Formats: sequence, C-alpha cells, structure tokens
Amino acid sequence: MSATQEVSDARLDRRNKWTFGIGTVGRDMVYTLVSMYLIFFLSDVMKIPAWEFLWVSSLILLARLVDAAADIGMGALVDNTRTRWGQYKPWIAGGVVASAIFTVLLFSDLGFSGWTLIAGFAVVYLFWSFSWTANDIPYWSMMPALTIDQKQREKFGSIAKIFATIGLFTVVVAVIPVTTALTPVVGAVPAWTWFALGLVIIMVLGQLVTLIGVKVPTIVAAQERTSLKALGRAVFGNDQLLWTALAMVLFMTGYLTTTTFGTYYFKYVYGDEAMYSPFGAVLVASQLLGYGIFPFFSRRFSRHALFTASIGLILAGYLVFFFSPTHIAFIAVAGLLLFIGDAFVTILMLVFLTDTIEYGHWKLGHRNGSVTFAVQPFINKVGAALSTQIVAVMIVIAAVNPDRPQDVTADGLLTIKIGMLVIPPILIVISYLIYRAKYRIDAGFYAQIVAELKERGELT
Repeated sequence: MSATQEVSDARLDRRNKWTFGIGTVGRDMVYTLVSMYLIFFLSDVMKIPAWEFLWVSSLILLARLVDAAADIGMGALVDNTRTRWGQYKPWIAGGVVASAIFTVLLFSDLGFSGWTLIAGFAVVYLFWSFSWTANDIPYWSMMPALTIDQKQREKFGSIAKIFATIGLFTVVVAVIPVTTALTPVVGAVPAWTWFALGLVIIMVLGQLVTLIGVKVPTIVAAQERTSLKALGRAVFGNDQLLWTALAMVLFMTGYLTTTTFGTYYFKYVYGDEAMYSPFGAVLVASQLLGYGIFPFFSRRFSRHALFTASIGLILAGYLVFFFSPTHIAFIAVAGLLLFIGDAFVTILMLVFLTDTIEYGHWKLGHRNGSVTFAVQPFINKVGAALSTQIVAVMIVIAAVNPDRPQDVTADGLLTIKIGMLVIPPILIVISYLIYRAKYRIDAGFYAQIVAELKERGELT
C-alpha cells in the first residue's frame, strides 16, 4: 500500500468514526426514554390502574420478544439488500423517520382507557418496535463493515459509546426537571409528549450526519445472497455468537433492571425525586470517564483481564449501594463504581460480538455481518423486555402510590431494593461465568482467523 493510500484510509477512518458516532446521540436519547421511562410515564404520569399497568407491561414484554426474534430476519434483509445507496443507508433512513413518529405517539394521551387503551398501546408499541428495528439493525451492522482491525473496532466502539452515553444520560439528567418545568405550562402528559418530540428531532438530525458522512469501504469479496437455510446456519452454527449472546442478555437484563428502577428508587426509597437528576449527572461523568480511559487500559491489558476487573468494580458498586446509608454521597460512590465498570463491559461485549462475525465467516464459509450483528439489538430488546417485567412486577408487589410516596411500607421499600440491587448482580455474575467458560476468541485466535480468510480470498 502506498503512503498516499495510507493517508487516505486514515482520513476515511477518522471521518467514519466521528460521523458514525454522532448518529448514536439522538438514537440513545430516544431509546433511553422508551426503555427506562415508558413504564414510569404510564404508572406515575398517566396513572393508569394497576390491572392495566400489568397488562401493558406484559404486552411490552411480548412485543419486545417477538421483535427481538424478528431482528435476525431483519439482518438477513440487510445482508441481501443491493441498492445504489448501499445495503445499510436506505433502511437507516426509513427506520428513523417511522420510529420518530411512533415515539411521540407512545408518550401521548390518545384519549383511550380500559381495554381500548391496552389495544391502542399494543398497536403503537409494536409499530414503534418494528420501525426501530429497521433502523437499529443496519446502523450497528454498518460498524463491522467499516474495518476488520480489532483495535480500530475498539476505537469505533468507544467513540460510538461516548456519544451514546451523552445521549443516554442527557435524558437521565433532564427528563424529570424538564417535564416538571413544562407541567404547569402544558400539563403533565403533554410535558412528556413535548419532551419526546424534542428528542426525536435530535435523533433525526444525528442520523442525517451518519447518512451523509459515513463512507463504507469495500473490505469483503462479493457473496451470494443469504437463503433462509443459510440464515439459520449463520446463527445456530456460530457457537461463539450464541454464547456471547446469552452472556450479554443476562448482563443487560441486570444492568437495565437497575437503571429502570432509578426514578422509583429516588421517589420512594430516597424520598426526593428531584435528586435523581444530580445522581444522573454523577453517572454521566463516571460512564464518560470509563469510555474515555478504556483505550489507555486496552493498550496495556488483555480483554480478559479488563472484563474481569470491570465485573469486580460493578459488584463492589452494588455492595456499596445496598449496604451503605441512604445518602447521596454513598450512592454517588456506588454509581461511580457501577458505571465505570459498565462502560468497560459495554465496549468489550460490543467487540466480542463483532469478532464473532469473522469467526462465523471462517467456520461456516460465508460472511453474514448484518445477521450476526442483529443479535446485538436482539440482546438489548430481550434484556429491556425482561428488566421491564421485573420492575413492573416488583413495583406492583411493593404497592407504591404515586400520589403518596411517603406511604410505602418497609416491606415495599425492601422489595424495590431487592429488585434494583440484588437480582441484577446475580444475573451479572452468571453472565461472567458463561463468558469465562465459553468465549475463546482471543487476539491470537482472531489473527489466525483473519489470516486464513485472506488466504482464501474472502477478505481484501
């Protein structure tokens, strides 16, 4: 390769890293709003009856599981797409527009009640879920198509997760104060509708940056389209993909259960809902710090060592959170440990999953990047579905009253703490044990895989 070509490739990599990463800001704002705050909106803002709340939360679980299963099919559609704009961008564009519309509808009062509300919610949520998939699968599938270098992938993942964290925790910090400020002006439910509208505008603008700015290089030799038989083989024949997916589902279920409980914890256990935003600011700083320092540690330690240390930090955070006094200083220390550890685990699991693409290509003789990477949103959706159901059931058991939070019993408070701080670390430990026992794509094995694929003429 000439020096001119190397400079050109470096510029393209730099451009792609930033324009791809910027696209995650608004996406994660919207996903955070739906995955973490939709049930709070239904229970404490719309104040729907407990029986409706359980039905709706069960429908969310069912819809997410159905949609998660459909992710693999969406991956096959993306793999088989051939257009003048490439295989990713048409889906990204259509999906972001549709999901923006349905996001606003989810956080609107459509005037329904009883079974009509449940049916209407089911329709809107299912359409939101499918349109989100149409954007999510091609978006994340594009990342492994931008480079096959492990270290470059870590940089892509790190930058994307920094922007995603900015989006995520902007919502965590802003949602309560902004909706509270808007409520006297427009009303409680419309305040959330306007907040959702603002987020979807940011999402669409960020995705435009990605659509215009990212240039997908040609790094894989041309292949035949993926058949249904090959689709099943790409997933179930890739043992490393399956074990990674199982470990990630357990981790995400634990992590999302804790974060989804956040507003309930500060309202009912801590006793001051307004303190949720300062706590969110601590989490912003800690997770951004984690993403920022990850490259430094990545250059000096193996992925295995980093993963083990990260799980240790997370477990220490849970112990501090559960056993320390209910004081913001102790909660902040616990959050710092939890979310620095989580930042490392999030990047590592992303690159673990990405590397299973080349493993599947090497083992099965066919590259199915979008099908393989469709497992990531599958993991997020299953984790979100299970965590939402855990939170919904525990909140009903705790018998909270949104109008009189001070009336929650001691047993109710303990129920919230168990759901938030005991169930999640158990799931995370099981996730780690699966990784230790089953994941085997280390740096040496990955280099061997790439070398053999190049020898076979299947990588350029």
